[in-house]
Amino acid sequence: MSIETALFAALRSLVADRVYPDVAPENAPRPYITYQQVGGEAVNFVENTIPTKKNSRMQINVWADTRLQATALGGAVEDALRTIISLQPTVLGAAIATYDDETKLRGTMQDFSLWI
Repeated sequence: MSIETALFAALRSLVADRVYPDVAPENAPRPYITYQQVGGEAVNFVENTIPTKKNSRMQINVWADTRLQATALGGAVEDALRTIISLQPTVLGAAIATYDDETKLRGTMQDFSLWI
């Protein structure tokens, strides 16, 4: 299973399957979630073996028409990811509120460390 597949499975029910890598399609119904890998922890062994798991630092963004919707959805994303034990989730910081001038949407962004 890829990290993208795991994220979609974990978050899809929050937004009726509107979970997109990088950016949402133009005119996507709101609210929706986007995600992007923004790094991760490299695993290296002295024995030159291949690790069985890889780490991804994932930035999860939620977008909605109002601040209240965005904040509530952002909290639901954090709660959902915390329950996926197989991903060994670590919340790397509190959500950051954002606003997109072009779309006029309110959002939050938050980083998580996930293993797969």
